[in-house]
Amino acid sequence: LHTNSFDEAIALPTDKSARLALRTQQVLAHETDVTATVDPFAGSYAVEKMTDDIETAVLELMAKVEEMGGAVNAIEHGFQKDEIERSAYRIAQATDSGERVVVGVNRHTIDVEEPYEPLRVDPAIEARQAERLATLRAERDQQAVDTALAALRKAAEGEDNVLYPMKDALRARATVGEVCNALREIWGTYRPVTT
Repeated sequence: LHTNSFDEAIALPTDKSARLALRTQQVLAHETDVTATVDPFAGSYAVEKMTDDIETAVLELMAKVEEMGGAVNAIEHGFQKDEIERSAYRIAQATDSGERVVVGVNRHTIDVEEPYEPLRVDPAIEARQAERLATLRAERDQQAVDTALAALRKAAEGEDNVLYPMKDALRARATVGEVCNALREIWGTYRPVTT
């Protein structure tokens, strides 16, 4: 089970929010006995019905995507983006109206919120990372990096699998940013369709 830190949408998680997310996982793992059996609800009709409903909805969505010519065409026509936005809007409406209960948002709220203090990264960490990057670039074989990145660009121009030249570039000590930039040079940057 993944539990997001409560501040992930705002900044990097603070120690406090990451600990709360971790403790939530730990309570479920160690205090509920939910992992003591493979099927804690013993084939419950309610769970089976929810599973069937999800399967039906997934198959309907997959059929829509296939009708559009596949996932890439659907992305290019903004289908996934529109679906996400529609779903978010429905959830926001249901939350705002109280039809959907969100604890701490529209039910069981408190009068005075504890002030939120976003994570502030020590500038010294940034300086140390910049030093490490400069050292990496000074010590690596730049010709090998350039050759590997050129091979990556060549693969991206055609229909070759880019995974292998990407691994070669990283092995030559190209940075993730350099690899991404090489791919951006060929493929550009994705811009979602606005409908």
